[in-house]
Amino acid sequence: MSTTSHRLNVTLDAEHAARLTRLAERTHVQEGTLARSLLSHAIEDADPDARDITSLLDGIPGAFERAQLGLQGVRRGETIPLEDL
Repeated sequence: MSTTSHRLNVTLDAEHAARLTRLAERTHVQEGTLARSLLSHAIEDADPDARDITSLLDGIPGAFERAQLGLQGVRRGETIPLEDL
């Protein structure tokens, strides 16, 4: 595994944030440490089969609508090329 790390910000809904807080309290670790560990394990266990990824994405509330808004922004020229970032 690479020693390079990448920062990723994740927003949890109130229910999942409260659950993470309870788990962190019970395990006596910081929420961020626990979240990082849980996410790492979930990524390791994820099945790369496209059918599974599609159902996972379909389960994200509002994901399709946000993707459509992004496409509309692209069509209106409201994007920044990656090389300009």
